Amino acid sequence: MLKPQPQPLLSLPSLPPNRTEAVAPGTLPSAEGSLSEAHITIIICEPLIIVQPAGLAHRISHSGARLSPPASCRPQTLQSQQSRPGAQVGRRAWCGRMDASPEPHQKGGTLVLVRRQPPVSQGLPEMLTARLKRSCTCSVPCAQALVQDLFPALRWLRQYRPKEHLAGDVMSGLVIGIILVPQAIAYSLLAGLQPIYSLYTSFFANLIYFLMGTSRHVNVGIFSLLCLMVGQVVDRELQLAGFDPSHDSQGPKNNGSTLNNSATLMLGLQDCGRDCYAIRIATALTLMVGLYQVLMGVLRLGFVSTYLSQPLLDGFAMGASVTILTSQAKHLLGVRIPRHQGPGMVVHTWLSLLQSVGQANVCDVITSAVCLGVLLAAKELSDRYRHSLKVPVPTELLVIVVATTVSHFGQLHTRFSSSVAGNIPTGFVAPQVPDPKIMWRVALDAMSLALVGSAFSISLAEMFARNHGYSVRANQELLAVGCCNVLPAFFHCFATSAALSKTLVKIATGCQTQLSSVVSAAVVLLVLLVLAPLFHDLQRCVLACIIVVSLRGALRKVKDLPQLWRLSPADALVWVATAATCVLVSTEAGLLAGVFFSLLSLAGRTQRPRAALLARIGDSAFYEDAAEFEGLLPPPEVRVFRFTGPLYYANKDFFLRSLYRLTGLDAGHSATRKDQGPEMGVGNLADGKDPGSVSSGAGLVLPLAFGFHTVVIDCAPLLFLDVAGMGTLKDLRRDCRALDITLLLACCSPSVRDTLRKGGFLGEDQGAEDELLFPSVHSAVEAAQARREELLAVDSAF
Repeated sequence: MLKPQPQPLLSLPSLPPNRTEAVAPGTLPSAEGSLSEAHITIIICEPLIIVQPAGLAHRISHSGARLSPPASCRPQTLQSQQSRPGAQVGRRAWCGRMDASPEPHQKGGTLVLVRRQPPVSQGLPEMLTARLKRSCTCSVPCAQALVQDLFPALRWLRQYRPKEHLAGDVMSGLVIGIILVPQAIAYSLLAGLQPIYSLYTSFFANLIYFLMGTSRHVNVGIFSLLCLMVGQVVDRELQLAGFDPSHDSQGPKNNGSTLNNSATLMLGLQDCGRDCYAIRIATALTLMVGLYQVLMGVLRLGFVSTYLSQPLLDGFAMGASVTILTSQAKHLLGVRIPRHQGPGMVVHTWLSLLQSVGQANVCDVITSAVCLGVLLAAKELSDRYRHSLKVPVPTELLVIVVATTVSHFGQLHTRFSSSVAGNIPTGFVAPQVPDPKIMWRVALDAMSLALVGSAFSISLAEMFARNHGYSVRANQELLAVGCCNVLPAFFHCFATSAALSKTLVKIATGCQTQLSSVVSAAVVLLVLLVLAPLFHDLQRCVLACIIVVSLRGALRKVKDLPQLWRLSPADALVWVATAATCVLVSTEAGLLAGVFFSLLSLAGRTQRPRAALLARIGDSAFYEDAAEFEGLLPPPEVRVFRFTGPLYYANKDFFLRSLYRLTGLDAGHSATRKDQGPEMGVGNLADGKDPGSVSSGAGLVLPLAFGFHTVVIDCAPLLFLDVAGMGTLKDLRRDCRALDITLLLACCSPSVRDTLRKGGFLGEDQGAEDELLFPSVHSAVEAAQARREELLAVDSAF
């Protein structure tokens, strides 16, 4: 029976030196670099500890360069890469060109590494003074650059090419404007506000992002998740003020409650009805959200949103979508139930729906069934034939026009008590400053909205920028989205962010620049000034159907969960925990749970990383995991240990346990027993010399009590050391010395070398450093075997 041959680890064709490029260790390629003449990109991923799905996706290129099997990849990294067949890294996936160096130095016929002299670093006061001086220096070019950075439209409008871009921008702007009107009216139900305020929000957000946004394709406006979160805050504050959130009538509820009346008097709501106070809450919340986002942009905290991983955002979208679906079920059935707040809102709402299902409005139920069937069928047909359709069919607008016409001439509100949108005024309301007292009460709620809006906006902007070959500035995106909330808050608008569905429609209809946002704003303005009263008889159940159908994309993410589990169980658990907490507790708690489990999964991966003993690949100078591959040759009398993670306070004990388990040696325990036992001719161990490199006091080489004389630690995956990790290495070297075992480190990165040097592990002598640290595992193994042979030769001479 033939035994299958093991698959080779790395196979690269021979290429001329000037036709390949190497990517710096420890980094994933970014999309902002350039690769000039390379045909093959080689990624050195020896220090690469974790490859997440997002990291794999970033490496897919749109050019013709091929991806070679990454050099020095560990098995688990290769397995992650093989899960994406056909992945390529191209010309734009290179993160930097290495500077040319002079000829390598040689010493005694062998190559040696000569460290570059580090640049003279300034002290903190000098650095702060220099930055402050540069910031305060004012000139006409600096002022122009600052204004253009703040308003990127001033820069790209000068380079606008009407013949190439205008047709696509106008078409996409018209389509988005047509889609935006029914969605804006529908999403007002989620926010608990009148439809006119959604139209205001869509108008101002498109104009402001046109001026300040750095993405060419992202559409910023009303977003279902933020509308839901705004609506929850509005409902809570309405209840505290004595209003009934489930009632559409004006003014406080008349229940004779002394507490409610006193609350109304304290808040100064004698001349302000329910809708008036609801928009006050929404504008105060929106202003706080915008201030947080602008502050994050000024402080250059755009990187904070990157800590919300893609599984977290997908799980949050899934859980929030279930919450949105639950909130719209009462409109689909035409029943009135109390709007529940707090933990378990979804469960309590469904229980109330089951109790009130017998009171459902037959007219609303029939209308909802027909609208859902038409919308879902149209969406499925659009998805199936999207390559044949040059322009998406505005199904929502057609459904609204037909439903409004039927409701108006059939008098459904009068005859069947069907709930309708009501009066939608034309024109703009005078601006008003948000209430500072309400802003103080909703300041904590605004934090979660600001974080969610920033994360979705920046992630969408960066995703579409990578797909179309340009770059965006995360901090400027924060400023743009923040200003889309700060300025409109004075004009009766509520919180906005980037929306995925409308962005995809913009790209599908030929959008080239943000000029399409101006066209969309013009369509909304036409509705605000002329067409808004025509939607008076539009049934609310039709708007609920539009909202429910728009959740298809988020709800379909459940199908990706099995694949995510196969690729990364930790990310799948983050997805499930975030979604479940959103549904069972609240959306804010779901966001916090997602962040907590994301950090926990990251800590878990570094707390118990993979550890292995390495063996030699044939006659080469490469070493790999002996438990993972067949046919490897362990170096005689030497143990090579690899720990694929940082060494810090949380995993130092696991590091030692893994080392002792794989080598069969408990250095600390054995060294203690040896110190307490009788003299064995070891000699004086307190002189600081390595017993593995000298003879004993009797001049004889001691026999190998554990089957090896040297332990080599492969430090290539060792990203960093902290104080606890440094102490662990010191204790390990001390215990190994007591057992006549040499401890050597190989492939240490410059940062790890500096930490070892500053921590006193290497001592003051440069020769001691050369004897402890080696540039490769193979050189460390050869040095250990050469020392042993020298000792044996000296011993035989005696």
